[in-house]
Amino acid sequence: MEYTLYLITNLVCVIGSALLAVFIIVVVLVQPGNSSGISALGGSADTFYNRGKGQTLESKLKKLTFISLGIMAALMLAYFLIQALWVF
Repeated sequence: MEYTLYLITNLVCVIGSALLAVFIIVVVLVQPGNSSGISALGGSADTFYNRGKGQTLESKLKKLTFISLGIMAALMLAYFLIQALWVF
């Protein structure tokens, strides 16, 4: 029973970390860039409403990124602690 619990916790940590890694890559790629000066060359006219809307979406994506990174770090730490403390 102990060995199956060991395997299950390892699989949860590894698969969870892998899924979160893919999720973080997607969220980071969706986030807009920080260079706002380039948009002036294209002639796009942003209204105040659109700027506020973009900033709130951007802040939500940043929070989601940090939360996901925290969970991923906790899963990796748990995985390595399980590996270090496991004695056959």
